[in-house]
Amino acid sequence: MKIRALFSAFALTSLGLACGGPEIQPQLADTDGDEAISGRAGVVFTSSNDPVANQVLVYRRASNGSLQRAGIYDTTGTGTGGGLGSQGALTLSQGGSYLYVVNAGSNELSEFSVYGDSLYLVDVVPTGGQKPVSVTENGGLIYVLHAGDGASGITGFRRGSDGSLTPISRSTRALSAETTAPAQISFSPSGRALVVTEKATNKISEFRVDTRTGRPGDAIVHDSSGQTPFGFAVTARGQIVVSEAFGGAADASKVSSYQLGSSSGLSTISASVPNTESAACWVVLAKNDRFAYVSNTASGSISAYTVAASGELTLVGDGRAFDTGEGSRPTDMAVTSNSRYLYTLDSGTGALSIARIETNGRLSDLGTVTGLPATAVGLAAK
Repeated sequence: MKIRALFSAFALTSLGLACGGPEIQPQLADTDGDEAISGRAGVVFTSSNDPVANQVLVYRRASNGSLQRAGIYDTTGTGTGGGLGSQGALTLSQGGSYLYVVNAGSNELSEFSVYGDSLYLVDVVPTGGQKPVSVTENGGLIYVLHAGDGASGITGFRRGSDGSLTPISRSTRALSAETTAPAQISFSPSGRALVVTEKATNKISEFRVDTRTGRPGDAIVHDSSGQTPFGFAVTARGQIVVSEAFGGAADASKVSSYQLGSSSGLSTISASVPNTESAACWVVLAKNDRFAYVSNTASGSISAYTVAASGELTLVGDGRAFDTGEGSRPTDMAVTSNSRYLYTLDSGTGALSIARIETNGRLSDLGTVTGLPATAVGLAAK
């Protein structure tokens, strides 16, 4: 089986710039003078990925979707100072009681307990690998994805009753090759499977999880329908919606969907549905999984797809459901738990774009919040 990259080193480097952003030292904004907002309804989180001291930036969300900086919290680890080329650099636990943040520079995972818009550091642990870039949680099991050259793979932890993290013995598993440029790890809704996208090999690796021990089996490797599978989201029905960046080629991005759960692993539902945009990287779902949104970093846009109950994808309109602005370079996205608002991290302008998700899935522009560090990665909302 051919498992090496189909793209040249130049193409992958270009994709890294398209989806991850350049290395720029972050400058955290002064929050003095922020206008108070009323109708507190939720919280949005991102991380600075600072190579000296990684921090979590917390924004208080009002009932109208607007944001106000609520606090900055040290992870006690370090970032890389550049884009990670991943989705899921920080994630909320089921129920939103804990926040997990990768420290890709110091090879650590930080865990915070969440109380409203305040965070309390619970634990910081070595991840057991090089360059953690994505993290996922299900029922107190936490898995981290490592993207270190020659050592890409996954490792698991279990959260104790006191919130502390303990490595799961014999939980480390390799991906399809030594160097895969992995983009994301995520549990299935049942917690019985882990899925990883591999940009450099054009593979999607699936791991069946023994929920009793928390250990995964070896990787079941599938060919991606299209080139450079990147971010993905999993429906409640176990369908995976995956972006395909096609090496960052102009107007070549596509999105595919697959069904989990068959005896042979993933089965393709919709194969490489084009969106006419460039460098499709991050994916989120909304409105009971009826709509999928994809950020196109090189195009400065968000595409929308309808998702049928069968998992079949249909592009909405011409592929530009939302414009984040010239030079914005949208990367990570997050949808609130009530599916009313979509937030996009614009790496090129150091801003968060805010959109209201209408009943029909259309996006209404509610403006931006500026002053984020240029190296910010990851986005989570509740």
